[in-house]
This record gives sequence, C-alpha cells and structure tokens, in this order.
Amino acid sequence: MSAFASVTARRIAATALTVGALVSVVTLPASAADHARPERSKVKISDVQYDSPGRDDRSNRSLNREWVEITNTGRHSVNLDNWTLQDEDGRTYTFDDYRLEGRSTVRIHTGHGRDTDSDLYQDRRHYVWDNRSDTATLRNDHGRRIDSESWGHHRHGGHHR
Repeated sequence: MSAFASVTARRIAATALTVGALVSVVTLPASAADHARPERSKVKISDVQYDSPGRDDRSNRSLNREWVEITNTGRHSVNLDNWTLQDEDGRTYTFDDYRLEGRSTVRIHTGHGRDTDSDLYQDRRHYVWDNRSDTATLRNDHGRRIDSESWGHHRHGGHHR
C-alpha cells in the first residue's frame, strides 16, 4: 500500500470515528434526559367498603368494617399531612402527619383504633359512608381534588343508613 493510500485510509477511519463520537454525544443527553425525569407518584382511592358486613349496630367492630383504601401507585412516598377524605354530607377525615410509602395502601376505618402504617382510624361513633349512594373524595393539602369514588345513585339531601 502506498503512503498516500495509507494516509487516506487513516483520515477516513479518523473521520468515521469522529462522526460516530459526535452522534453518540448528541444522542446521549436526549436519552439521559428521558431517564432523569422524576416519576410522579399517583395517589388514588383504590377501594371502598361502604356497607360494613353484618348488622349495622354501631359497634366499634362494625364501624371499623366500613373503610376506604388509598393507594400510592408510584415508587416514591407521598406526604398526606393535611389531606382530606370527605363524604357527600361533608364529614371529613384529615390526615395528620402521615406519609404513604411508594407502592403501598392505607385503609381508613370509620371507628376507633390504633393508627399504623397500613391502618388509620377516624375515631367516629357513627357510620360515615351511605350504603345506598355516596361519594368519597380525596383532596390534597391545597384542597385540590385528587380522586373520588361514587356508588349508587347521586343523591341530594340527608344521610340514609
């Protein structure tokens, strides 16, 4: 191979390497930026047991069989401090100093009990959720509606039990 051909081959190889390096540098930040975006946790009402099983005798056991489950479907924990869970009649439970871990669920019972990571208690002596129809609404600490779950026919007026 001549000296001229050798220099040309080296220049072509160097150009190809340079172009390849530039392409990888240009595309790397775009793909890195895609992965750098933080995942937003999604908190939602995942289940409601509005009609406690058995007789509605207002015993603490019966009251605690009425509950709403809130689930965080994201990977990161969410601070629920001052978030609210409310029925159509305005009965409101306010979360106090509670953090819902990522990919976990908390059950909010109507009656009395000892709060844990997975169970919270409203400490009420009367049922909250109407057996026929009602809406559970979850709001964040700024009052913004995060999620709601309804059952039965939409109603206007008193609480039917």
